Formats: sequence, structure tokens, C-alpha cells
Amino acid sequence: MSEQNKPFVITDRRKFTSDGEPRPDADPSPEKERNDPPPAPASTAGPVAVESPSSAAATHDAASPESADYAQADEPPALTAEQSNQARSAYQQTADRLDTAIRAANPGMDHPPAMSFEQIVHSVYMSAIMQLGGATPEGQQPQVDLMGARQSVDMLGVLAEKTKGNLTPDEARLLDSALFELRMGFLEITQALARSAAAKGPGGNGPGAGPAPGRPSIVR
Repeated sequence: MSEQNKPFVITDRRKFTSDGEPRPDADPSPEKERNDPPPAPASTAGPVAVESPSSAAATHDAASPESADYAQADEPPALTAEQSNQARSAYQQTADRLDTAIRAANPGMDHPPAMSFEQIVHSVYMSAIMQLGGATPEGQQPQVDLMGARQSVDMLGVLAEKTKGNLTPDEARLLDSALFELRMGFLEITQALARSAAAKGPGGNGPGAGPAPGRPSIVR
């Protein structure tokens, strides 16, 4: 018999009738086991919160040591005595090599003097004098940097305050003299500028006239 002419055979594999009674003609073979995976056991630990990637990253950043270091980045690190000594030693060795190279390129050159408190005072003092127009060549109009001069004078004032009681008599006398001269020079220049500004008014050089020759002008 060909495949097309074979009759269809329908087998009822139900084990129970509609009344719930076992069928006498039911297939006695056991039912095949299903391959569905068993359901996952219910958790008794309560609901689990799910973090979004952004909140999890924020939590990690807040708890990580790197974030703590970043938060304290504005604070200067505490240096140990060993670190300070190593930095000072390395600096001194480099400075000595530089001096040796300069003297080798310039035979007969004296060793540069060591930095001292007097040199610091002289350096700030000369900066303030130049800012007050003291280094202007004769015949030229002085250019005055009032704000820069004020900062230089205040710098020496801070130095005097922080070193009070720790200076030799000569150092204290030098610092007091430098501060006195600079403060008096600052007052003199500001008064000269005020007179120059008043001279531009009625009866002076006119509102559009510049400072008279020899009188200081403000840089800023």
C-alpha cells in the first residue's frame, strides 16, 4: 500500500474519562517527563533593590579611595622630614653643578654669594623703588605702578611681622629702614599724582592735557 493510501490512526492517550474515572483502554506507558527547567526557589530575603548604572558608579566613586584623595586635592600633602631632606639635598647638588658649569665657562668668576636675609630685603626694596618710578632715566616721564609698589611694601611688612623677635639688630634695622623709606616714597608719589590730577581741572592744564613733564604717571 502506498504512503498516500495508508489510513490515519488516532490514538486517545487520555488516562481518565470526562467523569474522572480511569480509562480501561488508556495507554499504560508512563508519561514522558518534561524538560522544562524547575522554577527558581522563592527568596525569603525580601525585595532586592536594583541600582541603575549611574547610581552604582556614583556610589563606587564616593566610596573609593581615589575619590577621597580627589576631595583632599586642595590640601597640601604632609611632607616627612626625610622627603624634605631629600629635596634639599637634590636641589643643592643641582645648584652646585650649575655653579661649576658657569665658572668653567667664565674663568676667574667668583662664586656667587649665598642668599641671606639682607639680600631678600634689598631685592624687594629695589623692586618697589622701580615700581615707584625711581629707576626712570633723567628727562623721561616716570611710569608708576602703584599697585605693584603697594604689594612690594606690604610684602616687606609681612616679612617684618613674621620675623619679629628672630632677627639680629642689624637685620631688624635694615628692614625697618627699608619699610620707612618705601612708605614715605609711596605717600610722596600718591600726593604728586593727586596734585597732577587736580592741575587738570579748572585753572590747570585742561581736562585733556597729560601730566606735566617730569611728573609721574600711573601705570595701573
